[in-house]
Amino acid sequence: MCAQCPIRRHHGYVDSIARAETQDTLSPGLTSAEVAERIARGEVNRTSKDGGRTFGQILRANLLTRFNAIVGALFVLVMIFGAPQDGLFGLVILVNSLIGIVQELRAKQVLGRLAVLGQEPVRVRRDGAETAIAPTDVVLGEVVLLGTGDRIPVDGVLDEATALEVDESLLTGESDPVVKVVGDTVKSGSFVVSGGGAFTATAVGDGSYAAQLVQEASRFSMAKSELQTGINKFLGYITWLILPVGVLLAISQLNAADSFAKAVVGSVAGVVPMIPEGLVLMTSIAFTVGVLRLGRRRTMVQELPAVEVLARVDVLCLDKTGTLTDATMDLKELRVLSGDEQGARDAVGALIAAEPRPNPTMQAIARGVPGDPGWTVTDSVAFSSARKWSGASFAGQGSWVMGAADVLLSTEDAHRAGADELASQGLRVLVLGKVGDLNDFEHAEAVALVVLAQRIRPEAEQTLRYFAEQGVAIKVISGDNAASVGAVAAGLGIPGAQDPVDARTLPTDRAELAEVMETHSVFGRVSPQQKREFVAALQSKGHVVAMTGDGVNDVLALKDADLGVAMGSGSGATRSVAKVVLMDDSFASLPHVVAEGRRVLNNVERVANLFLTKTFYSVALALLIGVAGLPFPFLPRHVTLIGALTIGIPGFLLALAPNTERARPGFVPRVLRFAVPAGLACAAATFGSYWLAYNNPGSDLTANQSTATLALFLTSLWALALVARPWTWLRAGLVLLMVAGFALVTAVPWSRDQFQLNFANPGDDLVALGIAVGMAALLTLVLWLERWLGRRSQVASRV
Repeated sequence: MCAQCPIRRHHGYVDSIARAETQDTLSPGLTSAEVAERIARGEVNRTSKDGGRTFGQILRANLLTRFNAIVGALFVLVMIFGAPQDGLFGLVILVNSLIGIVQELRAKQVLGRLAVLGQEPVRVRRDGAETAIAPTDVVLGEVVLLGTGDRIPVDGVLDEATALEVDESLLTGESDPVVKVVGDTVKSGSFVVSGGGAFTATAVGDGSYAAQLVQEASRFSMAKSELQTGINKFLGYITWLILPVGVLLAISQLNAADSFAKAVVGSVAGVVPMIPEGLVLMTSIAFTVGVLRLGRRRTMVQELPAVEVLARVDVLCLDKTGTLTDATMDLKELRVLSGDEQGARDAVGALIAAEPRPNPTMQAIARGVPGDPGWTVTDSVAFSSARKWSGASFAGQGSWVMGAADVLLSTEDAHRAGADELASQGLRVLVLGKVGDLNDFEHAEAVALVVLAQRIRPEAEQTLRYFAEQGVAIKVISGDNAASVGAVAAGLGIPGAQDPVDARTLPTDRAELAEVMETHSVFGRVSPQQKREFVAALQSKGHVVAMTGDGVNDVLALKDADLGVAMGSGSGATRSVAKVVLMDDSFASLPHVVAEGRRVLNNVERVANLFLTKTFYSVALALLIGVAGLPFPFLPRHVTLIGALTIGIPGFLLALAPNTERARPGFVPRVLRFAVPAGLACAAATFGSYWLAYNNPGSDLTANQSTATLALFLTSLWALALVARPWTWLRAGLVLLMVAGFALVTAVPWSRDQFQLNFANPGDDLVALGIAVGMAALLTLVLWLERWLGRRSQVASRV
């Protein structure tokens, strides 16, 4: 289209001639030889960086960590001054680093595949013909074709524009579509709301705005996670604790031990368990396993925290079309209201032919009304979700419009009641109307009702029932007629569906809107901007909001929601802003995502309870031993044994176990409320048993350390049992298995010697057993009181 082509404005929307008279007016695009030259010069849409870390960076990031440095230095000291058995904890460096490296390399591969799966093909014109290529294959000077829903892959200048409207909200933050005409610039990262056109690429690769978006979108991010934030806080506190406590312990051991070597080994044994070296690892494993499990269900998670966020969601906003109903519809009836049926069919066929890229609704009508009458288009208005109608003027045939009945027909129109009656049955009703001018669409003369039957997704009812059972409120938000949406929602058993709300009657004040959103569940005639306002209103009430969608009209809401969920067959724009993509379009996948998120959240909390209990009892025990001036009650091998049986092995199994408990906020204070008293109970039982055994003149250091090991194992085991609640046969079996493991180590002479255990004083060991049981009972009572007081305060706050 040339710059001299006539342009008309219809209610703020720019329209131009929909079809070129001949192909000669269109740019033929680059030739294959020109494309090859540009690729050779590097003028192609590929960035110099992929947004991820290189293999060397991954190695350095996982090997050169603060905790690896601390544990590595302690390992070297033990290898110099102690026995090889006391250096078993050094394996943690190797295992942690190896799993971390493998995990990130695996994540890099997953992201690479996701990038390929998520790429929307770009239509370009080469050698005079249209062809589809990958976004990374676009070269400088390329003629790129645009249609409704397309994401703009590179920067350029428009050569052709047909009623073209572009959403630049991802670039500018402005939600209103921008009308584009020939000569205007378009930027990568924006997308087409309606109309079509073509532009010449002026900036590709690192030179385009897309390069910045790709760098941001392709990172393996674990940001915005309450779990990660909480764990990082713990690690920061622990780092500051280790140094002063370690110095105090080292001084006391130099004074109490009878040799420098024993002092060093004792100090190392006290410092090593303070480091929760496996906590970050277990958290990463739990997240990654969750992502991979969902990947097997054709659910692509673009950021790991998305799994966590959906587990916290308490309001799920659904678009009717493409989520509750199948995107494909069937033409049920063409009900002629005036004139002859053939004339109505010709007008419908001509309007469909005038659309550069028919949407699913137009495609469904085309299947029922085949054939293009060959009318010549002189002017057109493309469909958009904001207008909810499209139209065209034809030489010798007048101007025709087709769109929503409640938009094109006034409430006084005689045909409006019939259209509303059909809509109340869950049918989608469009009006074919004739107008004197496209500017005068509000005075359309109804010629026919185009009635479409919507296909309910077979999995929708069961999936909605699952969310209702889980206490997740459903809000159906659609651009369709409110009565039609309400009928579909009622058929699926959604509470409140009998009272649908027409969004055009809603207040604009956010507080007032939030009140309506709280009391209603079905909304029709919702504009794209209103969807965004709905999300903000619900969030203002403290809700964690997930939004599903598949069309360009859903992008703004998907971007603002706590979690955006896109359909795999949806537009490239929706997939680019969503955190979760359902690649097979199955709404039934969402319960699996919720369940996986809950498994990750709850299991990581269990693991954190175990690791931080060990940290707190290690710090408390080091302080008690340091103040008392006693030799440290453990060798590093004792700490390794107890850690493996009460934390490492059960923690790994618990992190991957099924868990469907409802997610709750407050991860950090809840973990502290368990780990602090549990750690103090373990330290008190261990120190009391060790101190009594140490003051027994008939006992030696090895027997004393064995008594302390028994006391710590028993109290730590009870902490594990409390963490594993609610008990099941599998969890009870896990605890009993750890008991059997400890019993086996102490019963077999070789392993008993390797771990230097000697229960030569049964009296001291029985005392240790009694103290451990007493502290376990006290810990249980303290935790019960804490929960009881917490429930009372909640009741009081509600009153």
